[in-house]
Amino acid sequence: MTHTAHKTKIEYGDFQTPLELANKVCKKLVELGITPDIIVEPTCGVGNFIEAVLDSFQSPNKIFGVEINRNYLNQAQTKAKFVNYKKIEIIYGDFFKFDWSSIIENSNDEILVIGNLPWVTNSQQGSIDGNNLPNKSNFQNYSGLDAITGKSNFDISEWMLIQVVQWLQKREGYLAILCKSSVARKILTYISSQKLHLAYCATYKIDTKKYFDATVDACLLLCKFDSSSQNYFCDVFSSLESSNYYRIGYWNNVLVRDIITFEKLQNLYDKKSKIKWRSGIKHDCASVMEFRKINNTLINGLGEAADIEETYLFPLLKGSYVAQNKTKVTDRYVLVTQRFVGEPIEHIKDSAPKTWNYLEAYSQYLDKRKSKIYQDNPRFSIFGVGSYTFAPWKIAICGLYKKLDFRLIGQIGEKPAVFDDTVYFISFDDEKVAYKTFELLTSSIAKDFYSSLIFWDEKRPIKSSILNKLNLAALAETPL
Repeated sequence: MTHTAHKTKIEYGDFQTPLELANKVCKKLVELGITPDIIVEPTCGVGNFIEAVLDSFQSPNKIFGVEINRNYLNQAQTKAKFVNYKKIEIIYGDFFKFDWSSIIENSNDEILVIGNLPWVTNSQQGSIDGNNLPNKSNFQNYSGLDAITGKSNFDISEWMLIQVVQWLQKREGYLAILCKSSVARKILTYISSQKLHLAYCATYKIDTKKYFDATVDACLLLCKFDSSSQNYFCDVFSSLESSNYYRIGYWNNVLVRDIITFEKLQNLYDKKSKIKWRSGIKHDCASVMEFRKINNTLINGLGEAADIEETYLFPLLKGSYVAQNKTKVTDRYVLVTQRFVGEPIEHIKDSAPKTWNYLEAYSQYLDKRKSKIYQDNPRFSIFGVGSYTFAPWKIAICGLYKKLDFRLIGQIGEKPAVFDDTVYFISFDDEKVAYKTFELLTSSIAKDFYSSLIFWDEKRPIKSSILNKLNLAALAETPL
């Protein structure tokens, strides 16, 4: 593939739907009793969905396909000529500029919008100087810190799906679109937040490796609309063939992964948790602040030996160590320059002069840390540190792994173990309390409660905001 072709593929999120999958999708819609009068495919590509529609549906009076890629458009139009060409209208158009009202709003017929929208984000577009974007608008209403931390990044398909949802408001119609599972949830959240009409919603997981040679969690998003219903839930099926499902829904404006299980355990939900889960230490300079001990010598991330005191050195358990239960010993260490956020650090000059000299020697790396959290804070500052960091007992879990594997961790070499910022933990001074809490957290009830809230397809599925939702006091009173 040439560089230009690869750029175009990224720019347009170009994952052409194989005919086999398009046929399976249409077969499922027919099984569900969907009989549209008009079928619209807003990004029809080479026309595989239109071919599948013709094979599966008997009802449509008209089938519209719109495509921006001239080569694909020609292929789709050529296919159409060999079938019922009068029923089909395949035209050139840019989704972001096309007059969809000419198709959608001038009819009272039942409409099905079907297809596969681009699987690309606006930040990916920016990285390749792509132009396949809507006009700039803050449609998610993000501001401030959310914008800084990247929450304003969005999938192009999310914006496009919102337009489709708007087309189908206050009328009989269906949306059946292949998209990322995370995008499907965002659409449900959007519909709910805007109090829009929605009669029914479901997702059916698809095998992206098989059909697209892609490692992304994706699904068929199916929505039914009418002029009055406001049903803000989504039934989640493991495949197009499966009849088993769990239901995503809202509870007190919180999106819950499995609302049926959650409602059985809602007495364990804690709005204001008394025990606070924390994330590990954040320093943004592993090459300087983290070490391996090799033959009793500390080697930093630059491969250079460090001669420093033990005073500010603590055993480090990375997220992978916690996930793999390698928590009794460690060859990793980290410099912890403060006991609490914002603490002055000049005293290190006197209490540990070698450590201070080391920090000064590598200051060019530490002073270049870009995050705004280091501005207006003491030089060589770290974050995610407090009295909880130095407690002798901790229960920890790595947020990146797709398992609820809690670990009970004591001191290592007579020093408290500390974690990187992929780990969440609670800390204890009392060993017995730590053990009792560990028993509660590893109970089947606790796992069911957390599992009902965690969306496992996310990049960091386990979050402190979710861990803090469990009322451990209420759980202690529940028969396990």
